[in-house]
Amino acid sequence: MTAEVIVLALVASGFTAMASVAQRRAAAPAPGELSFSWRLVGYLIHRPLWFIGILCMILGFVFQIAALRIGSLSLVQPLIAIELVLVFAMIAFSHPRRVHARDWLAAIGMAVGLGAFLALARPRGGAMHASFSSWGLAALACLGAAAVLTAVAYLPGRGGARKAALLGVAAAVMFGFVAAVVKELSTHLSQGLPGIFGNWSPYALLLSGAVAMYLASNAFQAGSLAASQPGLTIVDPLVASALGVVLFGERIDVHPWAMVGEAVAIAVIVTSVVALARSPLVRQEAVEEVPEQEAVEEVPEPVAVEAVAAPALASRAAGALPASPAAPERAKRPTGARAMGRRRRVACDRLARRSAVPTTEPVGVVVSRVR
Repeated sequence: MTAEVIVLALVASGFTAMASVAQRRAAAPAPGELSFSWRLVGYLIHRPLWFIGILCMILGFVFQIAALRIGSLSLVQPLIAIELVLVFAMIAFSHPRRVHARDWLAAIGMAVGLGAFLALARPRGGAMHASFSSWGLAALACLGAAAVLTAVAYLPGRGGARKAALLGVAAAVMFGFVAAVVKELSTHLSQGLPGIFGNWSPYALLLSGAVAMYLASNAFQAGSLAASQPGLTIVDPLVASALGVVLFGERIDVHPWAMVGEAVAIAVIVTSVVALARSPLVRQEAVEEVPEQEAVEEVPEPVAVEAVAAPALASRAAGALPASPAAPERAKRPTGARAMGRRRRVACDRLARRSAVPTTEPVGVVVSRVR
């Protein structure tokens, strides 16, 4: 049964990784003024990639429910944390660049640390349900923590990376709570539709899941995966495992030597996650669309020929410009911005004399044609 839980959790992790990559690429180009605004949702619903991320997340939830139905939170959620390694693998596959040795070392370190933690902690046991009062306290604690982190993220002076990191941790707290609700919901599947929808858990799942996804979308929009993914990867299983112990009475090995080994394994996991999130391949996700935006900003506004040529004609009428560029003047031609301005006026003057047909081409195109 443990092998089945591991397989189901890893499949869920794969779909969650695909959801993270798709949602990040869908939310990254969003304008900054949409940050933590419901208008961000309106922006995302026009991007098909966002719906692919939603579909992958739903499939991840399906396999997560199947895993939690026969396994404990303390076992399933740490396995889903392997998501970051899968995110790194997807980005490395889609961007054929050389992967540094330290990146592979970080990925291996995370896998080894996770395996060591599960081997030492040996999560087991647990009740099928928790009391309603316990659920209420857990919901207040998680929502409160997410609210505080979100408020700190939007304090003045917070840069994009810090904002993304704080929002990623806030989303991870809510995803940890979502995992606990999924565990509760999985125990009602055998009761059929009346048992499922007659219980509070599916409605709590929809509400908490929407909050978690909203926070995650804002984290992906605020910064790169290198900033948001470590918090999502580390905090989610920690919160879920804590809720498994508090709500369902799950147990892990708490002998002194076992706890020392668990602490070392967690330190290896955290170090590996941070190192992997700072990989150039992951950081590249933050700058993929910058060239396109810069190219759009550099397009000049259209200017009519009459608007450009009129000052030149008026200057000629006042005697400011000669009838034709004489040789002595060419010898004393000024340099720099002044010379460029004079050449542009002369070019527009020539074009105005050649044709009286107006045009809306940019000035740069007009000058280049005259040359």
